[in-house]
Amino acid sequence: MSKILEQIKQRRQQLGLTQAEMMLRIGMSRQQYQRLESKGNPRLDNLELLAKGLKMEVMLIPQEQLSAVKALLEGGPSATERTVSEEANMTVDNPWDDLLADDE
Repeated sequence: MSKILEQIKQRRQQLGLTQAEMMLRIGMSRQQYQRLESKGNPRLDNLELLAKGLKMEVMLIPQEQLSAVKALLEGGPSATERTVSEEANMTVDNPWDDLLADDE
């Protein structure tokens, strides 16, 4: 079973929902839902319906950010908690930096 299908089933169970209740929440037949949860290859529109019914979001995450997202979801250090040296090494030009700076 794929990771997505495992997540769908686990989330449904966490919410205490049966497959029949999911059918009512997302407007698809119970057979169609059972097929998707057990071995399906859901289309994107069906995956979005499933996510909405499970109070979840479908998101694409860049691979270089995956470990930070996983750490955040697992309660680890936030991706935004960078050290000063990491911030100094970032070479992103921000045209708004001086906009609100005090003129002295």
